[in-house]
Amino acid sequence: MAVLALGQASEKPPSVVRITVDSIIHPVALEFVSESLDAADRLGADLFVIELSTPGGLLTSTREIVQAMLGAETPVVVYVSPSGAHAASAGFFLLMAADVAAMAPGTNTGAAHPVGGQGEDVEGDLGEKVEQDAAAQIRSLAARNGRDPDLAESAVVESKSFTAEEALENGLIDLIAVDMTDLLAKLDGRILEAGRDEPLTLRTAEAEIRSLEMSPFQRLLSAIAHPNIAYILMTLGGLGLYFELSNPGAILPGVVGAICLILAFFALSVLPVNYAGIALILLAIIFFIAEIKVVSYGLLSVGGLISLVLGSLMLFKSADPAIRVSKDVIFAVTVFAAAVVAFLLWMVVRVHRSRITTGAEGLVTKIAEARTDLDPRGKVFVWGEIWNAFAESPVAAGQMVEITAVEGMTLRVKPTDTDTQTERES
Repeated sequence: MAVLALGQASEKPPSVVRITVDSIIHPVALEFVSESLDAADRLGADLFVIELSTPGGLLTSTREIVQAMLGAETPVVVYVSPSGAHAASAGFFLLMAADVAAMAPGTNTGAAHPVGGQGEDVEGDLGEKVEQDAAAQIRSLAARNGRDPDLAESAVVESKSFTAEEALENGLIDLIAVDMTDLLAKLDGRILEAGRDEPLTLRTAEAEIRSLEMSPFQRLLSAIAHPNIAYILMTLGGLGLYFELSNPGAILPGVVGAICLILAFFALSVLPVNYAGIALILLAIIFFIAEIKVVSYGLLSVGGLISLVLGSLMLFKSADPAIRVSKDVIFAVTVFAAAVVAFLLWMVVRVHRSRITTGAEGLVTKIAEARTDLDPRGKVFVWGEIWNAFAESPVAAGQMVEITAVEGMTLRVKPTDTDTQTERES
């Protein structure tokens, strides 16, 4: 058992809990941040650092993360990192809510103006209410932590964006740090007063850093819980099932399609889904399948493509463009779907136009061998079978004849001049 020498300090070394959020702000990110904050509080960490890079996200998830940050016992630092990262829209709210706001060189933040479902300005009274609500929240967060509330509000009202240097110069953030080591060095000794009964001095010099990672389940959901990925999975799943139904027995397209659909519904469970959009996409798949069964001269396919595009645009309901399907992705998927449908329809048309080669109809035009004299009735050999035959003119045994029709169990034949066409089966 270790024994402390006289006067030796028994304080434990400072500890820092660090997480990385580099996705859109959605319920998966909310769950991860909340669980990590709780863990930091239980461990008695001296600091909680969120390395952030996000284009934005859901307003509801953002508000809940802000509440968790403000209610945490552990001081929270939001660090926009690495260089090239950004904390736009919802990310700006998280940055303003932090006890310490830091950015790496070459990063930017802001552009937090609320927009409509398609990325457009929200007009009228509703737009005014949404804007004023967001502006009030950002002013409150900025003022709480001693930052310029008017400048923070301009990011909401005027969609202003700021580089790291501009944000530091105008008092929106507290410091610029090159990396995690530089950040902890600059934080050591900093005194925090906002939201606390008494000042708190940070101890981060030579701190032990503990990084928390998402669980495999959270990583999977976070990876696919992106509007573009969820949309692509849903579309590929529908096309896979369509291919399987139009070509029964292919197996692989059906299996892959079913897996893609399950993953898509898994992702859609954490995103703000518009069920009318899902219904339109499913209707498009129904139209594509019906095109194979119904002669519509392409009208069902056109209707399916229109339904697919409309459903894609309506799939997610959110005021943040980050929670929308990219129009480039919609265009690419629509072109791909049109190509797949056109290919399958071409295959179906080719099969219908090809000459039947099996069954009674497949016997027509085939060459058979007369096994007896046909005058006019007798026996012929074709496809490994002996058939009754009726000849249009006398035929000698051993002569080759061409089948012109099938009448029940009797073949109608006529003599052929060539003896080289011997399509025989034994």
